[in-house]
Amino acid sequence: MNRPRASRLAAFLQPFSRLALACGLAVAMLTPAAYGQSAGAYPSKPVKLIVPFPAGGGGDTLARLFMLRVAKELGQPFIFENLAGAGGNVGSAAAARAPADGYTLLYGTNGTLAINQTIYKSPGFNPLKDFEPVSQLTQLAAMVVVRPTLPVNSMAELTRLLKANPGKYTFGSAGNGTTSHLAGEIYKSRAGVSAVHIPYRGGAQAMTDLIGGQVDMMIEVMPNAAPQAKAGRVKPLAVTTAKRVAAWPELPTIAESGLPGFDLSAWDAIVVPAGTPRAIVDRINAAIQRASTDPELRSQLQQRGADVAPGTPEELSKYIASNITLWGDAVKRSGASVD
Repeated sequence: MNRPRASRLAAFLQPFSRLALACGLAVAMLTPAAYGQSAGAYPSKPVKLIVPFPAGGGGDTLARLFMLRVAKELGQPFIFENLAGAGGNVGSAAAARAPADGYTLLYGTNGTLAINQTIYKSPGFNPLKDFEPVSQLTQLAAMVVVRPTLPVNSMAELTRLLKANPGKYTFGSAGNGTTSHLAGEIYKSRAGVSAVHIPYRGGAQAMTDLIGGQVDMMIEVMPNAAPQAKAGRVKPLAVTTAKRVAAWPELPTIAESGLPGFDLSAWDAIVVPAGTPRAIVDRINAAIQRASTDPELRSQLQQRGADVAPGTPEELSKYIASNITLWGDAVKRSGASVD
């Protein structure tokens, strides 16, 4: 191509080049705003919450009670999907594989997000790598209860009795690797006592035998233990949390009863698939924070032995990591394992 013709072609194309550059700059300038508008519009459709437990159970009830209130704050309905199996691993693994767009949330517990990482050889997910933490929801104290005829009336007396009679007394649980089992193992380790573990297929069966005197003691979450204690079917000795429970202000903590620093609780939380934009995480967290201030919700939770305990994503991340160590050590000491 000769130079004059090339010059004429360049002159002809120059306005189009300027137009293309201007359009490119306009797109670049609009992109952040577009992204911000998208995040600000969340959620624009119903949100799915995976609950990795059977419908109607304790975890499912707490999840629905709290998150239906959160749905009101977000302005979109929640679709509850119960994907039970393998101690909560089936639903949790499914949530980890979901799109990271904020439209799939996971209801997690100390069982699924902490205990399962040690007790199962292949849980199918890693809570610290496969999820973004959003917020803790509630904290559930456990209650130390003993059969009515056991000759103790305080936690300190129970510890002295077990120390004086190693291996003579028993403690029941909802099964190997459950919160009630591992809480008993942690207490035994901290107190330096010995008691024989009797696992059951569920907390209800264990509580029935405790009432009947077939086992001597149990450390069970408040929603299951408190009604039996109120009815006088078992003797309550202490709660496992660092502070006393509002619904039972007269009942001391284990920490107050000779084991300083003892602090153990069941808990639940909301997490989302890894890679979910932080703006969406913050939006859900803010909705949880607002919901947690509802007096009616707080009252309903307290009636079930749960206290609201929302926090930041960073706090939840640290809490999950510390609980993996806490419960994991108890699993290793107990020797419990699930293939």
